[in-house]
Amino acid sequence: MRFQLFKLSCVASVVATAMVASISLPAYAGASMRSEAAPATTAQSQPSTQTAQAGTIVDVAASNSAFTTLVQAVQAAGLVETLSGEGPFTVFAPTNEAFAALPPGTLETLLRPENRDTLRQILTYHVVAGAVESSDIQPGEVTTVQGSPVNLNVANGQVTVNNATVRAADITASNGVIHVIDRVILPPGL
Repeated sequence: MRFQLFKLSCVASVVATAMVASISLPAYAGASMRSEAAPATTAQSQPSTQTAQAGTIVDVAASNSAFTTLVQAVQAAGLVETLSGEGPFTVFAPTNEAFAALPPGTLETLLRPENRDTLRQILTYHVVAGAVESSDIQPGEVTTVQGSPVNLNVANGQVTVNNATVRAADITASNGVIHVIDRVILPPGL
C-alpha cells in the first residue's frame, strides 16, 4: 500500500500540539507523543518522549484508562495477537466516550461471540497498514485493513477520519502509531 505524504505547516503543528495538550486523557505509559513544534505548557502529566520503552499498540492502549472499551472489543474480536504483531499499523483509536456514544445496546450486542465477525470488521476499519504520523497525512481516501477506505481530511490543523476528529495524535508504539478519535467509525454497509 502506498501513502502519499503531506507535511502539515508549522501553524498546523502548533495547533495540533495545543489541541493534544488541552485534552484530558490520562498519560500513556511507555508511549511517546511527538510534535515538531515546541510542546505546549500544561499542568497535566504528559506521555514520555522516549520511544524505547513503548510497548505494542495493544500494550499502550491497555495501559490507558481511556481505552478500556477498545481493549475489551479487541479481545472479544480476537485481534490482540494481530495488533501486537510486527506491523507497523496506524490505529485510529476511539475512546471509551466514543464507544459510549453508540446507540444504546450496540456495544453490548457487538461484544457477543456470535457478532465477532462484525466487531472485527468495525475494529479493522480503524486500522491502516503502515505507521502514518499526523504530519504525513494527506487528504483523501486510504484503504483500511478491513478493506474499505476511510476519508482523511486536514483543515486548519485538524485531522478528521470520516466523521471522527483526531483528538490526540502520534502516540508511538513499538509496532506503529495511535491517533485518538472521538467517534467509532463504521465501514460502509454496517
